[in-house]
Amino acid sequence: MSNHTYKKIEIVGSSEISSDNAVENALAKAAKSVKNMRWFEITESRGLIGEHGKVSYWQVTVKIGFTMED
Repeated sequence: MSNHTYKKIEIVGSSEISSDNAVENALAKAAKSVKNMRWFEITESRGLIGEHGKVSYWQVTVKIGFTMED
């Protein structure tokens, strides 16, 4: 087993559908420029309250860990 060195970045994903979809959106966007993504951690979750007290928008702060290249 080789030793890995990891780096973390923090981004915020958003969605009108759900908090899970906000995470998926964040990971999909990060995957366009970040290689070797290995894990994620949700550090914050918040939403906008719309009409009739229902959630109308989600924002999720995600830390993404990836292995650094040699």
